[in-house]
Amino acid sequence: MRIHVTSVFVDDQAKALRFYTDVLGFVKKHDIPLGGEARWLTVVSPEAPDGTELLLEPSGHPAVPPYKSALVQDGIPAASFAVDDVQAEFDRLRGLGVRFTQEPLAMGTVKTAVLDDTCGNLIQLVHKL
Repeated sequence: MRIHVTSVFVDDQAKALRFYTDVLGFVKKHDIPLGGEARWLTVVSPEAPDGTELLLEPSGHPAVPPYKSALVQDGIPAASFAVDDVQAEFDRLRGLGVRFTQEPLAMGTVKTAVLDDTCGNLIQLVHKL
């Protein structure tokens, strides 16, 4: 068994696609209309185009806004992405105007940083030390 698709709830799929591709560097994998404005919209790592897909899922369900708000208020990331060097990614992304809620921090065997994805989520970057 392995993870095929996981998701983050986003306030605006078009805005999320721009952020996750143009800023974070993911690549669009699927973009399938589902009726109305909703789409089955996934991105993947360019390093693993056949790997785990991240679904940029619309936040339309009534339970989603309070859930997302509670996570952000408590500083809990909705997802965690592995990077080779958290400090280098922090510097690159900060240079692109990305807002971080946690600067790079060594915690035991990992270093992490947490960013705001502009779509209602906190995202953790992590690398093993």
